[in-house]
Amino acid sequence: MHRLTPTRGLALAVAVTLLGGCTLSRPHYVSPDVHVGEPAFVRSLEAHTVSSLVEGNLAQILLNGDEIFPAMLAAIRGARTTITFANFIYEDGAIADEMATALGERCRAGVAVHVLLDAVGSGQMPREYWKRLQDAGCQTAWYHSLNPFAIKRINHRNHRRILVIDGQVGFTGGTGVGEQWTGDGRKPEHWRQTDVRVEGPIVRSLQAAFAENWRDTTGILLGGDRYFPPPQRRGDLAVQSVKSSPASGAAEAYLLFHLAIDGARSSIHLTNPYFVPDDPMADALVRAAQRGVRISIITAGVAQGVLDRLVRQASRAHFPRATKAGVKIYEYGPALLHAKTMVVDGQWVSIGSANLDNRSFALNNELNLVFLDRGIASRLISVFQEDLKFSSPVSDDELWINRFFYLPLLPLRDQL
Repeated sequence: MHRLTPTRGLALAVAVTLLGGCTLSRPHYVSPDVHVGEPAFVRSLEAHTVSSLVEGNLAQILLNGDEIFPAMLAAIRGARTTITFANFIYEDGAIADEMATALGERCRAGVAVHVLLDAVGSGQMPREYWKRLQDAGCQTAWYHSLNPFAIKRINHRNHRRILVIDGQVGFTGGTGVGEQWTGDGRKPEHWRQTDVRVEGPIVRSLQAAFAENWRDTTGILLGGDRYFPPPQRRGDLAVQSVKSSPASGAAEAYLLFHLAIDGARSSIHLTNPYFVPDDPMADALVRAAQRGVRISIITAGVAQGVLDRLVRQASRAHFPRATKAGVKIYEYGPALLHAKTMVVDGQWVSIGSANLDNRSFALNNELNLVFLDRGIASRLISVFQEDLKFSSPVSDDELWINRFFYLPLLPLRDQL
């Protein structure tokens, strides 16, 4: 296994930054004149993200580790045939130990368990956990292992979070496995996170996203009823699964956000730790604000690590343009904000792994679930309003005064 020491981790981070270069530019897209919620918007989004709205699903919003990990562990322990699990970050700690033990127990019980971890993001995972999984008979693999003969792959990571049980129950969002994701998201060192648990035909799409990365990593094609059972209706929700694989030329995550912003007519509630829009995306936000859309954004006010702090400072150079147009930006204070959600016009919702930055849009594999449902939208707007109580508005004066300090950091904004 490849573990990252602090020195090696810093060197790798610098290498990743340099490898990104200036390859992340894209055209200024002109969106169709369709509104979120209209059938024409749904069809347009399906066409440009190469995904369909799937009927007959059930969903449960999960907030922070206090809700996310108990739900995941209960599902794992109840598995009967298969478990597929992919994550960007798997570290050390009590929850990581418990997760490895639960997966290993199901392997020994005869469940086919596949674990795919990103070689960079999970570089701090203790060897003991990996060996425990392998000794139990789990199938394990590293996504884009560190290979000096394939140096360009270092910059393309698997940022998706996927857990699928028996092909029937699925989880996704932005949670990693580590102590920082435990707790209620209101205390230091315990990150604020939103994930979702789903049942129904949409789970097949989550499984397909895992199968894509497993195939590309191992050469093994997953199939059969254990992985893709006949779909069964579980509820009344229409859900869309949007997977983005920029290294293969697919930038669906970018188009997802771009079309939703251009399709907004009344409100946007965006929660994202990395608010670093490129010029076309910033233009879309400004256009939305100018046509009267109320835009509120909560981003991270707490940083993690030196490079993270630099990138967050660089991202602030983009804030004045948005705030001048009327966008309200807030920074979450109690802990690091890691939730990635978006609600448009009180009816359209995105929950997933994609950050609003070029690393997610042009480099990483990402996965987001999209819901066209006023109930889920209302729930997440309530969560947004509660998070605002722990957030501080960004000061225009502060941003303009410090803008020249941030400008030299702009080359970093596309890389993390």
